[in-house]
Amino acid sequence: MGVGQHGQGRPGRLTVGHEAGVTNPRGREGRPGRTAVRAPARRWRIAAASMQGSSHEKMGLPCQDACVHRSLSGGIFVAAVADGAGSARYSDTGAAVAAKTAVDTIAAQAALARLPEDDEAWRSLLVGAFDAARDAVERAAAELAASSRDLATTLILVVGTRHLVAVAQVGDGAAIVRDDAGEIGALTVPDNGEYLNETEFLVAPQALDAVQWAVRRGTPAHVAVLSDGLEMLALKMPDGVPHQPFFDPLFRFMADVGGEQEANHQLREFLGSTRIRERTDDDVTLLLASLRG
Repeated sequence: MGVGQHGQGRPGRLTVGHEAGVTNPRGREGRPGRTAVRAPARRWRIAAASMQGSSHEKMGLPCQDACVHRSLSGGIFVAAVADGAGSARYSDTGAAVAAKTAVDTIAAQAALARLPEDDEAWRSLLVGAFDAARDAVERAAAELAASSRDLATTLILVVGTRHLVAVAQVGDGAAIVRDDAGEIGALTVPDNGEYLNETEFLVAPQALDAVQWAVRRGTPAHVAVLSDGLEMLALKMPDGVPHQPFFDPLFRFMADVGGEQEANHQLREFLGSTRIRERTDDDVTLLLASLRG
C-alpha cells in the first residue's frame, strides 16, 4: 500500500491478550438468459466503546472521551475519537462537540460526492473538518460563558473507503491500519509533547498547523482508533509502533463476530475488564472497523 503524508456464522469472542443484484438478460431468441449473481459489495463493520477510567471515578469526573462514527453509502465510513483534557472543566463537552462536528463535516461532503482523489485534496478536506470542529468548540464555550481552554480536547478523524484510509490527528492517541496482506502500521502517532501527559489540543492557536495527516492507499482490511488511555497497552512507545499481540485478537474478533450490536457489547466488556483496568486508570476509547463482504 502506498502512503501520502504530511505534517453470519457463529459470533466470535473477544478476549484480552451488499449489495446483491441479479441480471436476467434475454437470449437472442427471447429465451431468458442465465441468471448471474454479483458478489456482495464489501462494506465496513464498526464497533466502538468508551469507558470511564478508575482515576476519573475516584475524582468524580465524567468520562471525557468521545467517539462518533457513521456508515455512509458506497462503502465509506467516517469516525472521530476525541479525548478531553483532564484539567479542563468542560472537556467532555469539548470532546463530544469536536467529534460530532468533524464527522458531520466529512459526511456532508461525502453526500455531495465530493470526497477527494489526490492526497493534497484529502489534507485540505481533513484540516477543514478540524477547523469546523474548533469553531464549534469555541461556540460551545461561548454558550457556557467559558474559555475555549475549558473545552480543550484532542481529535482523531478517520475516513475509510474500499480503496484507502485517510486520517488526521491533533494530540495523542493513534490510528492503526492493517491491509489485506496482513501488514499493520500506524497512520498517526501520539503527540505527547516534551513532558509527561503533555499534548496538543484542538483549541490551541497553532493546532491546525500541527495536524498530522496521512492517506494510505490500497485495500484496507481493518482500522483501529484509540485514545491515549490505551497507548501503553497498544503501542510500543515512544515510537508509537503498533503492538501486534494487542491488535491481532481484536481484528480476528471483528472478522468473526456476528453483528455490530454483539461487537459493541463485547468491546465494552473488554475495555472494562480487570486486565485492562489494572494497566490504565485513564478513560479509554477504542474504535474498530473491518471491511467485510
